[in-house]
Amino acid sequence: MTITHRLVETAAGRVHLVEQGSGPLVLLVHGFPESWYSWRRQLPALAQAGYRAVAVDVRGYGRSSKPDDVAAYRMLELVEDNVAVVRALGERTAVIVGHDWGSVIAADSALLRPDVFRAVGLLSVPYAPRGGPRPSEVFAGMGGDDEFYVSYFQEPGRAEAEIEPDVRGWLAGVYAALSADTMPRGDAPDPHFVSPGGALRDRFPVGRLPAWLSEDDLDVYAAEFERTGLRGALNRYRNMDRDWEDLAHVDGAPITQPSLFAGGALDASTMWMADAVEAYPVTLPGLVSSHLLDGCGHWIQQERPGEINEILTGWLDVLP
Repeated sequence: MTITHRLVETAAGRVHLVEQGSGPLVLLVHGFPESWYSWRRQLPALAQAGYRAVAVDVRGYGRSSKPDDVAAYRMLELVEDNVAVVRALGERTAVIVGHDWGSVIAADSALLRPDVFRAVGLLSVPYAPRGGPRPSEVFAGMGGDDEFYVSYFQEPGRAEAEIEPDVRGWLAGVYAALSADTMPRGDAPDPHFVSPGGALRDRFPVGRLPAWLSEDDLDVYAAEFERTGLRGALNRYRNMDRDWEDLAHVDGAPITQPSLFAGGALDASTMWMADAVEAYPVTLPGLVSSHLLDGCGHWIQQERPGEINEILTGWLDVLP
């Protein structure tokens, strides 16, 4: 089946998407630092199963718009981008599936626009309702003398200065750091933290790519970020407090549509948020299935494409 690239105009600019297949619409939303290409192994599988699979470049990535204003990357704007894509494709509703930041974007899209998103699939990052202290306060208290990566990303230009002189090398390092077969082991320093005066990449593995990532794949990712820079992608992190304020009206709210979760047993995102998974009977009362993949890291749909394709198509096939 043919893969089609399109640019969809939204109220705030444009969204680049890649489409394959026909049938009920499934919208795929990537995380950081990735692109539509992260779904390259899901697009044909979903199309073959009878679905119209559409993977977007999230605002700030790839060939989608990259506004200068940091506030333009707030969650409310990203949700509206997803709604605009569904409408531009001539559909009234869609199933939305996200990974990493895309999981959070997918969850909030389903929460805020249940009229559009009839079901939601979450990969790697569990759903946790809005609540608790301001996020910047939470992250500032993590790591002791070390700095949590989310806090490290807050100051515009700081992480960019680390990454952009060697985009390809930095991407190779972060992909390896969070992949099951190349992540640091035992008591090695945690790559999610930065030592005082250091850089995030200081703790990344070097010299070896994870099995799921070929040199050609890395070239695709690197070429996109070398062209665009990292500012738009990093601006998502710089809106976490703004999102916390914007979403006060849905504090603690469950997502009631049919849902799916899949995480890697070796993924810190899944392990750190184990309490959120345990709370699913309350927070995701429409949960159809939940999966923890043994021996899998963070890049779940790329590390285990066959398993994730089976999980997704099996879930989609039983949706009302």
